[in-house]
Amino acid sequence: MEDKAQIHEAIKVQGELVRKLKSEKANKEQIDEEVAKLLELKAQLGGDDGKHQFVLKTAKETLTGKYGEDSKLIYDLKDQGGELLSLRYDLTVPFARYLAMNKITNIKRYHIAKVYRRDNPAMTRGRYREFYQCDFDIAGQYDAMIPDAECLKIVHEILSELELGDFCIKVNDRRILDGMFAVCGVPIDKFRTICSTVDKLDKMAWADVKKEMVNEKGLSEEVADQIGEYVSMQGGMDLAERLLQDQKLSQSKQACAGLSDIKLLFSYLQLLQVTDKVVFDLSLARGLDYYTGVIYEAVLTQTGVGLGSTEAQQEAHAEDSVSVGSVAGGGRYDGLVGMFDPKGRKVPCVGVSIGIERIFSIMEQKAEASAEKVRTTEVQVMVVSAQKNLLQERLKLVSDLWNGGVKAEMMYKKNPKLLSQLQHCEEAGIPLVAILGEQELKDGVVKLRVVSTREEFDICRADLLAEIRRRTSEA
Repeated sequence: MEDKAQIHEAIKVQGELVRKLKSEKANKEQIDEEVAKLLELKAQLGGDDGKHQFVLKTAKETLTGKYGEDSKLIYDLKDQGGELLSLRYDLTVPFARYLAMNKITNIKRYHIAKVYRRDNPAMTRGRYREFYQCDFDIAGQYDAMIPDAECLKIVHEILSELELGDFCIKVNDRRILDGMFAVCGVPIDKFRTICSTVDKLDKMAWADVKKEMVNEKGLSEEVADQIGEYVSMQGGMDLAERLLQDQKLSQSKQACAGLSDIKLLFSYLQLLQVTDKVVFDLSLARGLDYYTGVIYEAVLTQTGVGLGSTEAQQEAHAEDSVSVGSVAGGGRYDGLVGMFDPKGRKVPCVGVSIGIERIFSIMEQKAEASAEKVRTTEVQVMVVSAQKNLLQERLKLVSDLWNGGVKAEMMYKKNPKLLSQLQHCEEAGIPLVAILGEQELKDGVVKLRVVSTREEFDICRADLLAEIRRRTSEA
């Protein structure tokens, strides 16, 4: 017991030293050396089976080194014990961490949750500091490009069915980018930072991107111009075939491997009937450091907002729609799980992330522009009364409807006015109204009102459930 107490004390002291070095931003080699000593001490404690217990925490150390220059957008926190912590930046890194912790090597899942970015918010463009993402990921060892093609099919399906407007899914490969940087003469230690600069081409003109490469990142103008020639290229399978024959790019094994996979990907996308919206774009970089292969991003090219308005309003709306930016993005991250596994075991992964708020902001703009009535509830029928003192009868009927599986609602007032009840249905988009009055109760019927047409029918109480189901299924 005394030995264990000494080890615990040594761990505490060593932990404080590591934290101090990190806070002082000491030399990486020195930090790594002290971290290794700390892990050695922890390993001496062992567990019930005498083995070292590897415990992962949701700490900042988990997030740094995964997002490249975007790391500055991570919300850093500090708990009472002084441990460095952060808010979740995306759903991909936590997913990889989960796979490593639970030794999962094969899974297909979707996940909707909040993430946080220390960014400049722009409400009209659906850009917030706290927002929801919907991720779809496939983890496991599969033949090349089959899961990747399915991810792109899902993006295509979502954006098509939501009818947001015309869209384009840009595709590239990190290996092609790295190969391109290599043959153009970019130093290997600048690959990631130059990748982050190329990623700004969707927001900045090439002249500004080149200026950043030369003035801020230290590239020569000649190297920047060579990069500029490649990143201006767009196409499909034909472009991949042409680049495989490119005298300069074909010298890179990495680039050739990426180009071969792009060709294979497009052959699968043709079979999945989505190539009409997919383009091979060498300017797509996606600045996150964890991508290892294919990357993609979906961008709305026209939302249809402002149709029927004045020309000036249409131009303003068009400008807004372009500024929304990408609504989905993702790619292959084969090395991320291994970063969390104590033995470095890798699990190949590919996934896509949908920006929910960005999509909502576009849908709201479209609804406002078209004066379209948006339903704010799933309620199928509103139970209302035409006279006073019918609360008990309303409660009985709404209970019968609930028991029959109908989504019903009533106002929480003893004697609400009929007009206010009907107005609520029109405002909320509730399609049907079940009206109770003294005469209806005597006759054993319910007056069913169709809100959109204001038609009314007397329905026998026993047939009401079936009639509501029939009308709501037709709608």
